[in-house]
Amino acid sequence: MKVTGKTFLGYQVWAKWVKTENPNLVVNEFDSVVLSCIIHSSQRKRIEWKKLKAGADFVYFDKQIQGDLINRAELEGDSSLKIRNVTRKDTAVYRCEVVFIETGQLDEVSINLTVQVKPVTPKCVVPKSVPVGKSAVLTCIEHEGYPPPRYSWYKNGDLLPRDPKSSSKFLNSSYKIDYDTGTLHFSVTSKLDVGEYHCIAKNGAGHAKCEPQRMDIYDVNLAAIVGGIFIVVLVLVIISIVVRLAYKHGFLAKKQPVNRYQASSKADSVDYVRSSSVDAEGDFRHKSSFII
Repeated sequence: MKVTGKTFLGYQVWAKWVKTENPNLVVNEFDSVVLSCIIHSSQRKRIEWKKLKAGADFVYFDKQIQGDLINRAELEGDSSLKIRNVTRKDTAVYRCEVVFIETGQLDEVSINLTVQVKPVTPKCVVPKSVPVGKSAVLTCIEHEGYPPPRYSWYKNGDLLPRDPKSSSKFLNSSYKIDYDTGTLHFSVTSKLDVGEYHCIAKNGAGHAKCEPQRMDIYDVNLAAIVGGIFIVVLVLVIISIVVRLAYKHGFLAKKQPVNRYQASSKADSVDYVRSSSVDAEGDFRHKSSFII
């Protein structure tokens, strides 16, 4: 076996004495998993495991489990790492580093671990009633599952196909499904869209569904709307006629404003004395001045 090497932190790194059975592991939450580290050498060696996530943290060093894996992990065989009761926080890249003591050589292998989390019951919102011919939006949301789940919608227990035209049951429906966001959108509703709707959120770890909710489609009563408008207009006309008649017969006549200013017949502090005699022209003469 031909190997080539390079220097790393004072050690000669060789490729490849160390291998793994699976460099990409996917496991469900709360299960156990073994990260294999297979060493093709009989030399004396020192083994270390690191978790590469926002840095490099030891999980196995100096023959002891370190960090948050204490009481949950152990070395299996000579070099593989077994983790029990895995959680979503264990998702990371793990590196097995092997130092060959006699030669000072270093070899390593990395394993990508993904912990899947089953979705919880999604929150579904279905409108209770929609006017015929109007649009309607149904939503389905779930935030716990990892990786993020994809969504599917059911009507009366039947799966809604991606294209409604592909099924005779939904041939006359006009909906679109967003499988990533969980939105079911009806552009134009009809009586055929009445039914019980529920959603399922699903990923590799499992699935969960919400309880069915009924959506009704009702007709818009145009005759009632027109009749209501006619009655309102008629009432306004009657009120207008009554007001005009009331004005005409004086029931609502406007009162003349009262002139609060009254001219005095005599100027204040002025005394006019009428003469008993008349001049030749027959006019009265002014015989006195202002009396103070």
